[in-house]
Parts: sequence; C-alpha cells; structure tokens
Amino acid sequence: MRKKLSAAIVGLGIAGASVLATGSASSHGYSDAPPSRQVLCQQGVVKNCGSIQWEPQSVEGPKGFPAAGPADGKICSAGNAGFAQLDDPRGGNWPATNLRAGQGYTFSWRITARHATTDFKYYITKDSYDPSKPLTRADLELEPFMTVPMSGRQPASTVQHQGTVPTQKKGHHIILGVWNIADTANAFYACSDVNLS
Repeated sequence: MRKKLSAAIVGLGIAGASVLATGSASSHGYSDAPPSRQVLCQQGVVKNCGSIQWEPQSVEGPKGFPAAGPADGKICSAGNAGFAQLDDPRGGNWPATNLRAGQGYTFSWRITARHATTDFKYYITKDSYDPSKPLTRADLELEPFMTVPMSGRQPASTVQHQGTVPTQKKGHHIILGVWNIADTANAFYACSDVNLS
C-alpha cells in the first residue's frame, strides 16, 4: 500500500510539473507609446471595453505573425474572444496619437511579468487602410518597419525602442506591436491608432 501511495504522489508531482511547463506564458505586457487600444481602455479614455480595462497586459495569442498568429479581423485582440472590443473599429473613431511621418520616436512597452524574448516587431498599415473596418493582414505592410532582437533575454519592466515613424504615410493608421516570447508558442499584440501628418 505504501509503495502504491508513493508512486501515486510521484506521478501527481510529474503531471503537475508537466502542466506548469506547458501552460500559458507567465509574461505579460502592453505597448503604451504610442498608446495602444488596451491602454486607452484601461485609462477610461475609451468606454465599454469589457474585461480588457482590468488587464491590458493580457492580449496574448499565437506567435508567428504574419504567417501565423491571430486570424484576420481578430489581430488587435490576439484572437482572444474576451477582448473582442479591441477589434471593433468603432466607426474609425479610436483616439489616435498625432505623429509626423519620418520623425524619431520612442516606442515603449510596460512589462508586468518578464519572460525570455525573441524580439519585438512593429508593423504599420498601408495607405489604403480603412479605419472603419477590423484590421486584416491585407491592411498591413507585412514587412515590419522595425525589429528589435532580444536573443532570449528578459526585458526590463519598461522597454523603450528608439525608432523612426515610417515615411510616405498620411492619415489614420495602426501601428501593430508584436512581442514574441522565446520559450512559448505565444506573443503579445498591441494596436496603436495614430494620425500621421
């Protein structure tokens, strides 16, 4: 009886460790410059956001964008049905940060739980983008305008990336930030609305 009980305890310990090892990333974070949709919800600038207002750091979905990752129309929520309000274009009326095309800019993230990181990538919409419709891959320039490699290092709690706002752009655009985690199958997504002059 004692051997069976010991074997059961060891088996439960191994199973528990396996569940922990394959669970969701312990990392969380969001883009706050330019302010992402989840930050605007958290700050109460945008109302009727659902649960994202309490957890802007949790917009996590499959990595591998643009070849994989969240489905078209669900990119801003990372495919998470609980955060579908982030995919709602709200008639093209998400508050947008005013930037100049070609200007230097400090893109930043708040990391609430650090994790080994492959890289951060930044994408921008094409000039044909219609802000009154949910974001799709066809709306985006699929080559990131900035990639910041991390080689598996953990980011600090505040991450800043010096970059340049893409030139030859005007009007309402989305900058999509993707934080790729090194040792899980997931990434964190953040859509920031901007007005480019």
